Amino acid sequence: MGGGYKIDKQDGIYFTTSTVVGWVDLFIRDTYKKILADSLNFCIKYKGLNVHAYVFMSSHIHMVVSANNNNLSQIMCDFKKFTSTSLIREILTLKESRREWMVPIFKEAGLLNSKNTHFQIWQNGNHPKETFSPQFTEQKIRYIHQNPVKEGIVLKAEEYLYSSARDYIGLKSPVKTKKLLFDSLGRIYFNEE
Repeated sequence: MGGGYKIDKQDGIYFTTSTVVGWVDLFIRDTYKKILADSLNFCIKYKGLNVHAYVFMSSHIHMVVSANNNNLSQIMCDFKKFTSTSLIREILTLKESRREWMVPIFKEAGLLNSKNTHFQIWQNGNHPKETFSPQFTEQKIRYIHQNPVKEGIVLKAEEYLYSSARDYIGLKSPVKTKKLLFDSLGRIYFNEE
C-alpha cells in the first residue's frame, strides 16, 4: 500500500481513509453514496467486515474497521475494486453533468497504474492506522463523526445521513455499524446489537 502504511495485523482494528484520485468530489450525489453503502453492507454480511465508524465525504471516506476472518486487507481491496467498477458504470450510463471532465481524470489515473486496465477511481492504499489504544480509537471516531460538521454540511454530527454518528446515538445510518464501546478500564469491545 502506498506511503508506507499497511495493514500489518489482519485481526486488528484500523482507522482508514480511502480517497478519490485527484480529490474529485464524486460523492456529492446520493446514487454514488448508495453504491458505497450497499457495497459495505455486502462486505459486512458476506465477507466478515466490521464497520465500527464511518463517514462518506465528497472526495473520500473515513472508517474504523476490522474483519472477523483476519482478512481486512483483502476485504478493503475487494471493496475498492467493486465500487470502482460500479461507480464508473454509473458515471458512464447516468445523466452525469460532470462526466466530461471526470472521466478523463479517472482514465488517466488508470493508464498510469499498471494494476488497472481502464479507469481508476481510488488512490492507491487506504492510509491505515492501527487503533492501538482506547484513547486513539475514541479520538478517530470523534474525528470521523465531526467531519461533516467541520465542513459546514450539518450543525450536528448525527444530522448527516452517511455517518455512523447516527448509530452511536441510537438512530440508523445506511451502513450496518458495529459500534465500539469502552468499559470502565478503558478496554474496547463490540456492541452486539
